[in-house]
Amino acid sequence: MTTEETPLLRNENDTVHDRFSSRRKKVLLTIVSLGSLVTFFTSGTFIPTIPLIVKELNSTEGMISFAVSLYMLANAAGSLIAARYSSFSKDGRRPIYLCWFPLMIIGSIGVANSQSVTSLMIWRVIQGTGASPGLSVGAGVIGDIYRLEERGTALGIYLCTGLLGYALAPTIGGVTAYYLSWRAVHYIIATFTFATLISIVFFFPETKRPGTRGIDEQQRAGIASSRLWPVMLNPLKQLSVLRSPNILAASFLNYTGLLTDFALLIPLPYTIGKRYGIDNEALLGACFLPLGFGKAVGAPLAGWISDKVVSTYKKKRGYWYPEDRLRASLFSSFSPLCVLGSGITTKYVPGTLGLVLNLVCLFFSGVACDLALTPAGAYVVDVLHSKSAEATASVNTFRMIATAASSAILLPMVNAYGYLFMTLVVALVAISGIGVTILTIANGEAMRKWVDVGFSTAGNN
Repeated sequence: MTTEETPLLRNENDTVHDRFSSRRKKVLLTIVSLGSLVTFFTSGTFIPTIPLIVKELNSTEGMISFAVSLYMLANAAGSLIAARYSSFSKDGRRPIYLCWFPLMIIGSIGVANSQSVTSLMIWRVIQGTGASPGLSVGAGVIGDIYRLEERGTALGIYLCTGLLGYALAPTIGGVTAYYLSWRAVHYIIATFTFATLISIVFFFPETKRPGTRGIDEQQRAGIASSRLWPVMLNPLKQLSVLRSPNILAASFLNYTGLLTDFALLIPLPYTIGKRYGIDNEALLGACFLPLGFGKAVGAPLAGWISDKVVSTYKKKRGYWYPEDRLRASLFSSFSPLCVLGSGITTKYVPGTLGLVLNLVCLFFSGVACDLALTPAGAYVVDVLHSKSAEATASVNTFRMIATAASSAILLPMVNAYGYLFMTLVVALVAISGIGVTILTIANGEAMRKWVDVGFSTAGNN
């Protein structure tokens, strides 16, 4: 497997990526970024409303917090299905958004009208499934329209929008719940999703190039497909890319990067809020703002750095070495200090100073998370360009399942051993993610040869 690039192949590739004008690409990037925002915003708005839902539905903190994990699991499963069909179908990416987002709208209205814990959980599953294209199909669209050297910046904007939405969502959710109700939050989500759906209907063309779809490969192989019945695809098949140690390493980095944020966000009302006497939903929501500001800085910066690293090392080496992209993720190495710093501060520093230091930790944690996730996400699209949506969905599935499992034990760990102990454990996990990334950068080519899952070359990227 070669990673060298010939001029002929490069020119053919440039033609492929010049199908859309720069202005049209920006419109498409805006739309898929809004799709990503829907996914993360829906998850983030739920957290500050947990105490209100516990009280209204007469439940427990642990039970209602489980709805966060349930949403992520449904999101992961939905991403696999959406990505598989978006890459196979003759119609490509666009129909997936048109089919999934109405489900998201219905699920949000269902959550808003839930009268029991059981109905809440069921509607959260539907809501999470409907929001799933925002995580996987959007990355596939970016892979369809942007060149290798531009992809990191585009993915940075895409992830920035989603993760910024996740960070700002608690503030918006908290303020809305305080002045209106937690149910109003989900009506707002349904309205926003509907507006995004309308933009897709009128301004979003198909981006998947004919000849690269799964159905095209099937026809070239002489396999007939029925015109009457839909093709039944196995969404779990794409998880086979996780057999590759390279993809698994990128998935693990995604998980550890996001876990540090979740470790600060999910227990915040019961840790920082309780320690510093903040019990107002609006004020609690405001405590999430520094993380959002950090993400607003981190994601575009991470995208720019990763593109710059790829271009610099490609010029220096004379050929493309995919793992160079991951060097940008090493700028997130201060992430463990942020989460552990919050634990130490909360335990030992009282009053206004302690609160301010915690907010500083939240800001830099937001920056660090994006510095880890953006290059890792772009790397996966780079090395599996022909199946970028499926690969992204597989990575997201790993991340979501691992994060959901971890999130479910964060509050119990805080209750049993204290906030400082929990942040220490998460910091150690984050350090292991950095270590795995360093090993992958050093041994990337050899690791790709261990298990070849159809890696892209410079010529077809």
